[in-house]
Amino acid sequence: MRHTRADFPKDFIFGAATSSYQIEGHGQGGAGRTQWDDFAATPGNVVRAENGARACDHYNRFEEDLDLAAGMGLDAYRFSTSWARVLPEGTGTPNPEGLDFYDRLVDAMLARGLKPFPTLYHWELPSPLLDKGGWRNRDIAEWFGEFTEVIMGRIGDRVHAAAPINEPWCVAWLSHFMGAHAPGARDIRAATRAMHHVLLGHGRAIEVMRGLGMKNLGAITNHEYVLPADESDESAAAARMYDGIYNRWFLSGIYSGTYPPDVLDMLEAHMPSGWEEDMKSISQPVDWAGINYYTRKLVSAGSTGLPGDLHEGVGDLPQTTMGWEIYPEGLHGMLTRVGQAYARNIPIYVTENGMSASDTISGGEVNDQHRIDYLNVHMDAVKQAIADGIDVRGYFIWSLLDNYEWALGYEKRFGLVHVDFDTLERTPKQSYHALKTALKR
Repeated sequence: MRHTRADFPKDFIFGAATSSYQIEGHGQGGAGRTQWDDFAATPGNVVRAENGARACDHYNRFEEDLDLAAGMGLDAYRFSTSWARVLPEGTGTPNPEGLDFYDRLVDAMLARGLKPFPTLYHWELPSPLLDKGGWRNRDIAEWFGEFTEVIMGRIGDRVHAAAPINEPWCVAWLSHFMGAHAPGARDIRAATRAMHHVLLGHGRAIEVMRGLGMKNLGAITNHEYVLPADESDESAAAARMYDGIYNRWFLSGIYSGTYPPDVLDMLEAHMPSGWEEDMKSISQPVDWAGINYYTRKLVSAGSTGLPGDLHEGVGDLPQTTMGWEIYPEGLHGMLTRVGQAYARNIPIYVTENGMSASDTISGGEVNDQHRIDYLNVHMDAVKQAIADGIDVRGYFIWSLLDNYEWALGYEKRFGLVHVDFDTLERTPKQSYHALKTALKR
């Protein structure tokens, strides 16, 4: 690493992130069925029909994994709580084993000097709620509020910071319009309603956590840096619409209490009645903004002219094994944009940034210099944003462990720690050791 802790502000937080379904092993501990169990059981949805039933077995190995996080010199650990593990039916009677697990997990972080950064929801919707319409049903905001009350009533007194929902664009558009993630819908009406209800759920959870006396509450949105694929007017218009759906809709809803007029013109016919009355709840004040960033997109218009028909392209930059271009300038651009136009008076955290690669063990080691290079240039972008006056307070790497990468199964490796998915053996990669040196106090 060409950066050390001393290159950043004194109280800057370095962390790593994970999510519940991707690492815990959902087929144990009394957890209920999720939409991802159903999605993976449907042929053609997930590589080799793999699911998160065992994953990294973090449920039983969390002490070892938190030792790795603390041993690297991290200040914080970002994790998510599984709705279906806590409330197997989505509402009603809690699962004591699930609550006890998160109790132990938070205590174990604190015992190691790691600040707990929970995110309530990272996509594992309980199947019984999907049966009721899931994110298409406005009632989900109250169901989510109930889940928030149960889990944060148990651990909320000991967490450093919390956020309701990870990556609302993925929850709504990717999953209900593009069909790439559970529940696999391809329906603009379903997507539009999910785009609104996921923000309403965010706002309801913030209200509940405030009612519990919790502080340091944030919002976590994912972003791509959007550029037109060429100099044509058509591509410029397509890029603006893509940016509106991917970036501006969620930022504007949360931080301004409005939706972008150009996107609303396209989607308003599909919005639920009375949506305007929800905007006050959606825009509940938050204490920090979380940004997940990985890549840029070069956008052009699709062939049909239908709403949402946009072509996502890539250029000639080096790519990760996800097919995502490595474009650190986009991280600087998004930090600047969010800091200046949306999160004007609150700090920003980079809550996810990292790369997938074909990492293999050789001689008991994993040489991932490519990941060190990736982290170097993206930390450059963070440092530049801070120098430009943007209040960036922390940087979380995705991910601590190689894990279940959703529809791509176990093929894509993002971890600082290699996981053998047959033996479950953990092997810290070269990037882990480099960070350990860089973060030493």
